[in-house]
Amino acid sequence: MFLSLFKKLFCFFVLSALITGFFLFVISNPKEINKIFSSASLAEISKEDNQKPEEKIKYLIDFYSLTEQEFISQEKDFIEINLSEEKAQVYKQGIMEKEIDILTQGNPQEWGGTPVGLYEVLSGNKIGFSNISQVYMPWALHFYGKYYIHGEPYYSNGTKMESDYSGGCIRFTDKDAEYIFKATEIGIPMLIIDKQSLSSEIVGGPASHNLEVSAESFLVADLDNYQVLAEKNSSQVLPIASLSKLMTAIIAIEHNNLKNSIWTTEDMLTALGSTPGLEANKKYNLVELLHPLLTQSSNDAAEILTRFLGREKTINLMNEKTKTIGMKNTFFEDPSGLSPNNVSTTEDLFYLTRYIFNVRPPILEITKGEIIEDFGTVHFEDLHNKNIFPESQDFLGGKTGFIVESKNTGIFIFKMPLSDNTSRNIVIILLKSKSPKTDVEKIITWWFENIFLQ
Repeated sequence: MFLSLFKKLFCFFVLSALITGFFLFVISNPKEINKIFSSASLAEISKEDNQKPEEKIKYLIDFYSLTEQEFISQEKDFIEINLSEEKAQVYKQGIMEKEIDILTQGNPQEWGGTPVGLYEVLSGNKIGFSNISQVYMPWALHFYGKYYIHGEPYYSNGTKMESDYSGGCIRFTDKDAEYIFKATEIGIPMLIIDKQSLSSEIVGGPASHNLEVSAESFLVADLDNYQVLAEKNSSQVLPIASLSKLMTAIIAIEHNNLKNSIWTTEDMLTALGSTPGLEANKKYNLVELLHPLLTQSSNDAAEILTRFLGREKTINLMNEKTKTIGMKNTFFEDPSGLSPNNVSTTEDLFYLTRYIFNVRPPILEITKGEIIEDFGTVHFEDLHNKNIFPESQDFLGGKTGFIVESKNTGIFIFKMPLSDNTSRNIVIILLKSKSPKTDVEKIITWWFENIFLQ
């Protein structure tokens, strides 16, 4: 026990020093930032300088931290908002000019999570108006979808809106919002961070390359600190099939009033397959349609959801979203994944999964088969859940997919136990798998044999 504790403490201090050195190197070498930002996939951090490459602990690149350091090195003006610290920082020419407390932010548990990622100020109004909440927003800066940063909202009679959470916008005092508004120009980058990664807390040893599964590409990683536990061909670009529907859901949620509904027509139901309870000439609310989309993987539901904004616009927004959250090798041609040109990598899909896990967790609840009726009744009763593990109490959510070109694809999140009675949120991502259920079961067995007792 003593030796085990000593090893953990040793790893902690050495890894912390190496991470600090890594970022000092990045800050002092702007050209290297560009190399890392554009081409690097895995950050490899050795526990000892003389370690062999296969013995290194691997982490996925932290898109948010590297973006911050790139902006600082380039002496850019930008706004950084750290949701976990509830702070906003205004940077001028790469130097922080002022730090400001966030008054209120969104609640991700109730669809209202504030979107994280790299955005830019799209427009500004001294007094904006929210059609969804029916309130006025002083010093409003629009940065993405239906989301703004602004001052203290008030109703038409002048009464200020009071709430513990916003609907996803970021709220400041009127004084601070005015300062940000006046210090900001249209087009200025806005980097919104949920929490930093690359913590020194690790599990197990170096990333395994020897885990035998049928998937052509796979990744097993920690959602909380980006640690890679096992991987193969994780940067290989492959068709992803119905994993595309996760992004379709995100765009529908983040660009529409969730109270909206739509009347279906025959031309909306021409995609491959059929969905029990989904018929023409019926009215469905937006959140209701997410249930067949994410459980039965309904292609019809995917197409209907694009009609809220327009099909072409929805697909364009899906591709734009990839850039904001670090998915540099992902492309969508349709909203369902029927096209083999919908492609990604298991690395990119990690960033997508982490975004959903932290910002849009109700999506995962639906993938487990739970019914969410916050915005109206869900009328679908006979849906078949294709996500393989919804009955497992440790399954936190995920999605499967299949077309001929992609074979089986899958994202599976589990709360995995450790021998000290703690647990880790682990994602298993598979592309071109012959048998995703068998592959996942092999990986879980590997966890208990190689990581659980360490």
